[in-house]
Amino acid sequence: MEKKLEAFRKLLEIMDELREKCPWDRKQTLESLRKLTIEETYELGDAILQNDLQGIKKELGDLMLHIVFYAKIGDEKGVFDMADVLESINEKLIFRHPHVFGEIEVENSRQVIENWEALKLKEKDGNKRVLEGVPTSLPALVKANRIQEKASGVGFDWEYKEQVWEKVQEEVNELRTEIVNINKDKIEAEFGDLFFAMVNAARLYGVDPEAALERTNLKFIKRFNHLEKETLQKGKDLKGMSLAEMDKIWEEAKKGE
Repeated sequence: MEKKLEAFRKLLEIMDELREKCPWDRKQTLESLRKLTIEETYELGDAILQNDLQGIKKELGDLMLHIVFYAKIGDEKGVFDMADVLESINEKLIFRHPHVFGEIEVENSRQVIENWEALKLKEKDGNKRVLEGVPTSLPALVKANRIQEKASGVGFDWEYKEQVWEKVQEEVNELRTEIVNINKDKIEAEFGDLFFAMVNAARLYGVDPEAALERTNLKFIKRFNHLEKETLQKGKDLKGMSLAEMDKIWEEAKKGE
């Protein structure tokens, strides 16, 4: 524990030095750091998907720097400092985990989530809307999953997860109807409904839809790169190949995985 506290103290001291003596660090604001923090978060996500443990360690350090940076700016403004940030999360964790720090008993993780959402509402005397905490700037796929998690946390969910497939099929049928009608605006709306239903299904079956889609993205990139490489080695060009020729190499790529 002492080693961890010493490392954190050193980071705070380094931040103080940078803010005082480095021209770039001195001119940063909460707003200018925002886009950089988002980028660092995605880099951490990439490292996690690649199971790059050293990369995860590095990216966590970068994110920690940003947290300390924001706290330093808050301190300069006289609004909050690092101690306030840590105390805030300490209080929140204790309050929202009465099954750990209190007398409440839970049987599974679902009850933990339901209690968490109920306690969040209590923090605002019941006046906070359930979906209020979902950031508007989240990517649509991540946002859909978060919206559904929050709605589920207050009991708005399917009684049995298998029921979601009826909704998925309903959305497929509605989409196909609008495609036949060639109504572009409604086609877009129905695609959205279908995506939302599929995100719901993924959530109910314990799958992170963002991670699942990125897994497929990476798989497609790998297979397509193989297709392109094999095509070039044969002195051909993708545009000049038939679909059957490309499919043959594509299947070879699949077998080699």
